[in-house]
Amino acid sequence: MQYPLSFWIGFHAIVFSLLYLDLSVFSKFRKSKNISTALLWTCFWIALSLLFNLGIYFVSGPSDALLFFTGYAIEKSLSIDNIFIFLLIFSSLKISGKDQRRILYFGILGALVFRLSLILLGIAILERFQWMFYVFGAFLCITAVRMLLDSGEKKGIADSSIYRALCRWLPITKEPSEGRFFLRRKGKLFLTTGCVALLLIEIADIVFALDSIPAVLAITTNPFIVYTSNIFAILGLRSLYFVLEHFQQRLQYFIFGLAALLFFIGLKMIGSAWIEVSAPVTLGVIGMILSITVATSLFLGKKRV
Repeated sequence: MQYPLSFWIGFHAIVFSLLYLDLSVFSKFRKSKNISTALLWTCFWIALSLLFNLGIYFVSGPSDALLFFTGYAIEKSLSIDNIFIFLLIFSSLKISGKDQRRILYFGILGALVFRLSLILLGIAILERFQWMFYVFGAFLCITAVRMLLDSGEKKGIADSSIYRALCRWLPITKEPSEGRFFLRRKGKLFLTTGCVALLLIEIADIVFALDSIPAVLAITTNPFIVYTSNIFAILGLRSLYFVLEHFQQRLQYFIFGLAALLFFIGLKMIGSAWIEVSAPVTLGVIGMILSITVATSLFLGKKRV
């Protein structure tokens, strides 16, 4: 089903209302980084996503609803890899918990723009050049292999070429930012470490979107389904961040599940000309991969903690 402009406007009205409430109202009720509070808010955002999924079911039918849920499951799973990078950025730059919430909020706003652009570009490429479907599939398989090869490496932000480039070309101050992104000293404007963290998060999100968006495009090329499943998956990213911050030592093996997920979807895209894998089967395989991954991570991670 092709969704009219009114659906796009309505969706963005919902998203911006939720983001406003999240920043101005909800934040007053969650001052602490208590794990139970973070879990409750994570469940709240997931429930909202499922409610939207139910709305798609009644408006467009079970087919689009299943595609949305499958895309949401893929994007939510892959967003965990983003969060591990965010943890590294915040810890390396010594960003306070209060500033982390604010930076993640603006990071989500940036993701709204970047992801829509990348999704529309990806769909346009696939519609014009059908063979790019196989290229995307191969790219996902290669990414999965590289993910496994790099899983044992422990690199800091200081080792990042992007971070070094920012430090070389931009005026950056390390003095306390007090929640600001810019400081003016002696008539000169400086970027704070908070602003640097935001830039690194936006860049990281774009890089990871190059993996996650082709993965969802393997399920459907309907722009509304791809975009809304992407956005709902990242709406609760702030709460999920603090949950994973607490459990990160027990999720050391999650990277293997994400690699397996990407490799499966890549093979699905490459073999689409010969074997058609239905959305229910795809969702079943994804569910199996994630279930095994979570169980293994929690069990083995608990033994190592």
